[in-house]
Amino acid sequence: MDGKVCLITGASGGIGLEAAKALAALGATVVLVGRDATRTEAAVSAVRAAAPGATVDWLKADLASLKSVRELAATFKARYPRLDVLLNNAGLIIDHREVTEDGLEATMATNHFAPFLLTNLLLDVLKASAPSRVINVSSDAHVVGKLDFEDLQSERGYTAFRVYGTSKLANILFTRALAKRLRGTGVTTNSLHPGMVRTGFGLNTKGFFRQLVKLGTPFMITAEQGARTSIYLASSPEVESVSGEYFYKRRPKKASSAARDDALAERLWQVSEQLTGVTA
Repeated sequence: MDGKVCLITGASGGIGLEAAKALAALGATVVLVGRDATRTEAAVSAVRAAAPGATVDWLKADLASLKSVRELAATFKARYPRLDVLLNNAGLIIDHREVTEDGLEATMATNHFAPFLLTNLLLDVLKASAPSRVINVSSDAHVVGKLDFEDLQSERGYTAFRVYGTSKLANILFTRALAKRLRGTGVTTNSLHPGMVRTGFGLNTKGFFRQLVKLGTPFMITAEQGARTSIYLASSPEVESVSGEYFYKRRPKKASSAARDDALAERLWQVSEQLTGVTA
C-alpha cells in the first residue's frame, strides 16, 4: 500500500479505526473521517502508535448532513491529488425516527445517502488514481430490509432494526449499480458483512435490539477481527479485478434475492440522485 491514499469514514473507533491501523501499517496514507474532534484526534494517535512513521490525517464531517458530505469531498480533493481506497464504513442505528436538516430519515441519510453522495463526488479522483477501490460496509441485517419507495423516509412506521436493515440493503444495491457504471474505468467496488462485532454498536438504542446486543456481546468478534474483510478488500491483489460482489470472511457470499435485484438497484440509484442532488 506504499504511496496509496485511503479515506475511511467512521474511523474514530471500532472497525474503521482497526482498518486504519492495518492499512497504515501496510504503508498507506490514511485519512480518518469523524464528527467528534476529540475522538478522531485520539484515533489518529492510536493509528500512529500502531504504525510508527505512517502518514495519518483526519477530516471532520457529519455524515447526516449532505452539506457536510459535500464539504468533506471538497476538502479532501483540495488536500490530496489522489484516492486509491474509499472505505465507506460509518453507520448507525437509532431507536426512534429522526429527520436530518435535509429532510431525510437519519439512518438512511447516514448509512446510504452519505456514502452514495461522497462516492459520487470523489469518482473523478478515484478514476484518475485507478486502479482504485470503493468498499461499502453493509451487513447480513440487509435480509430484514425492504425498500418501500412510497415511504422511503419511514413516515408511516419506524422500527429501528428494520430501517437499519433497509439501509444495509441499500449499501449492497448501491455497490451493484456502481460496479456496473465503473466497468472499464479501473475502479472496483465491493460490499461486505463484517460479522457481529463487539464495538458498542447498538447500545445507544432501547428495547429489544439493545437487549439482543447485550445478550450477544460475549459471542461477538473483536473490532480487529471485524475489520479483516475491509482490509482484505482494500489491499489484497486477489480482488484487484473483482467488482460488484458481497463478501464475508474475505470470501464472496450470496446476498438476499432483493440485494441481487438489478432493477431495484437502478431505481434506488435514480431516487438517490434526486434526493442528494447528484448529477451524472
